[in-house]
Amino acid sequence: MTDYRTAALSPVDRTLCDYAMKLTQAPSSVGQNDIDALTAVGLSDRAINDAVQVIAFFNYINRVA
Repeated sequence: MTDYRTAALSPVDRTLCDYAMKLTQAPSSVGQNDIDALTAVGLSDRAINDAVQVIAFFNYINRVA
């Protein structure tokens, strides 16, 4: 699979992937609408925080490597 947008993902996983892409490619454009989209699919504040931490760490490691 080369593009998550063509995969049979759950709404939660697709929204998380969309968020990860945006946070990776254009972090300054992330805003409340993005958080609202994550909560709309059922993610808690804790789950969103955890996702941000994982995405940020992955991006950091990839850039350092």
